[in-house]
Amino acid sequence: MIKEIDSLLRSWAQELHSDLSSGGLAGGNMVAMMMETHGQLIRGRRAFRAPLESSLDLELIVNKHLAPELVTVVREHYCTLDVDMRLRYAHCGCGRDTYYQRLHDAHLQILGMMMGIAA
Repeated sequence: MIKEIDSLLRSWAQELHSDLSSGGLAGGNMVAMMMETHGQLIRGRRAFRAPLESSLDLELIVNKHLAPELVTVVREHYCTLDVDMRLRYAHCGCGRDTYYQRLHDAHLQILGMMMGIAA
């Protein structure tokens, strides 16, 4: 694994594919936010956060440029944190070694695409 890509993918998953990003605190609607918190207004939390540009770039790369088996491994590894590793391997249809090889291949392709975007 490439550490920089790993940390970017973790941020990508947290910003765009976590429970908090899919409508956490009602997506910025004040009335809906108060309904979620049973009438208490919670100050100090931003109701809406725009995703980082790097997360949006990663979303495009993962969805449009990676092979389907690499997309599956990336989504399993970064977006389903509460699942046992053996279940992740089974969902990807491969063993442990193949799973990590595909993850590494995805990191290399993402790095190549990010370098191309930066150039």
